[in-house]
Amino acid sequence: MKNEEFKEMNREGHHRDERHKGRDGSQERGAKTFRRGRAIAFLDRMNVKRSTIKDQLDKPEFQSIQPILVGELKALDMVIDEFIQLFEIHENETTDLPKT
Repeated sequence: MKNEEFKEMNREGHHRDERHKGRDGSQERGAKTFRRGRAIAFLDRMNVKRSTIKDQLDKPEFQSIQPILVGELKALDMVIDEFIQLFEIHENETTDLPKT
């Protein structure tokens, strides 16, 4: 009897975590989509910080620290580029304007 139950469970897809697959065998996208959304939200925040630093470059009150701001801007650009490449994010996925 036990052997028949095991065969039935295996046929239903309960063996080896196959129960998490869709009917066509593809994995569900819930958690991955959620994490991707968080990554895109983080990228949007980095783009806001980038635009803030870029705006500060043009203001006279920040002229004394302009070399520091330029360094921060370059570093942030590098991090943003690596983040986009690592998470394979496309321009149409972000809500912020593309960097200029």
